[in-house]
Amino acid sequence: MFRIGLCQMKGSFDKTESMKTAERFVREAAENGAEIISLPEMWNCPYSNDYFREYSEPADGRTVEFLSKLASDLGIYLVGGSIPELDGGNVYNTSFSFDRAGNLIGRHRKVHLFDIDVEGGIRFMESDTLTAGKDMTVIDTEFCKVGVAICYDVRFPEWFRKMTLAGAELMILPAAFNLTTGPAHWNITMRARALDNQVYFAANSPARDENGPYQAYGGSCIADPWGQFIAHADEKECIVYGDIDLERVGAVRQQLPLLRHRREELY
Repeated sequence: MFRIGLCQMKGSFDKTESMKTAERFVREAAENGAEIISLPEMWNCPYSNDYFREYSEPADGRTVEFLSKLASDLGIYLVGGSIPELDGGNVYNTSFSFDRAGNLIGRHRKVHLFDIDVEGGIRFMESDTLTAGKDMTVIDTEFCKVGVAICYDVRFPEWFRKMTLAGAELMILPAAFNLTTGPAHWNITMRARALDNQVYFAANSPARDENGPYQAYGGSCIADPWGQFIAHADEKECIVYGDIDLERVGAVRQQLPLLRHRREELY
């Protein structure tokens, strides 16, 4: 059994201040026994197309260097939420993951861009600024394989089944649902991805910032392989902890062997 910690923090317009906040949250999570720690989506910049390019930086920039050093200093696995990554003139919504020595062990570029227009709700077009990634990300830890995806990726069940078949038993999703999609879909979607893949599923939202350009839903949570929440936050700043028991994954898959019951010759 091992503990994970999800840092539900607010970012700010000041990248340096956001980094200080992230460090404070990650250090507290480590002090409380978390060995795999996550940050939220786009934690080091305002969540807005108006700012993604301005705040973007290359993979050898100061934010990635900061995350690597933090993982190394604390001896933890760190899924660094996501940041706007600049590469070849393109901007990606990218999650960098690090091992206990601060080595980069995963880079996930958000594959499914959040282009929606909900009547009476919200319109947001990430593709106006961002470029989509192409690759699946499953990182190796001493505990298990961990699938990493970002926000809107979660609405595509095939993507998570692919990671499950690649061996992932824990999924970590930095995500920033809003006040339209959050109340309607956040809880049911996270539980569904845990249930239909029989994995632990951890979704890490930013805290809600009433004064920011984007209102995140919050509600960072961890669901078990039976599809039940074992931890759930409200919208305020906090750290969500969960103790991950991989024997539970095996037990659920034995009792209800849906992965073995797939009819691959039909679909």
